[in-house]
Amino acid sequence: MSTKAFKQDKVALIKEKIDKAQVAIVTDYNGLSVEEITKLRRALQKDGGDYMVTKNTLAKIAIQGTPYEVLADVMKGSIALAFGYKDQVAPAKALSQFIKETKKCEILAAAMDGQLMSAAEAKALADLPSREELYAKMLGCINSPASGIANSVNAVMSSLVRAVAAVRDQKSA
Repeated sequence: MSTKAFKQDKVALIKEKIDKAQVAIVTDYNGLSVEEITKLRRALQKDGGDYMVTKNTLAKIAIQGTPYEVLADVMKGSIALAFGYKDQVAPAKALSQFIKETKKCEILAAAMDGQLMSAAEAKALADLPSREELYAKMLGCINSPASGIANSVNAVMSSLVRAVAAVRDQKSA
């Protein structure tokens, strides 16, 4: 049986995780074994996140007054919370990959920047490129015009060198 002090510590732990999180995802963990939950938790921690099985009432108390308060209505049944601390997309990707592998668990909803996202929107979040991929694409777009100019200058110089070489070959023959 849980004591009042234990419950207060659990609420404080959830509140601490919520304060650091950039995204929170509510999942149903029915059917998962302890080993599978541990595997999922490790996958999320590798990507800068965490996974916590909790009681609905404690989670609802912890999210009061935070941007994640919009998740309160979704917290029914056996739930667990996935948090993303570094990246908003990474936890959704890890959860989505885990669900594909195990065919267990499901995403119920997510919240980011105080906005409630449905299960479908949270799954769509997993399809977005990661922050690093977006940076790489952006740098590629920035670098593209400069590369084009450099290639054009090189092409003109190459043509000039070939023309001079052709004239030299004609005169020596």
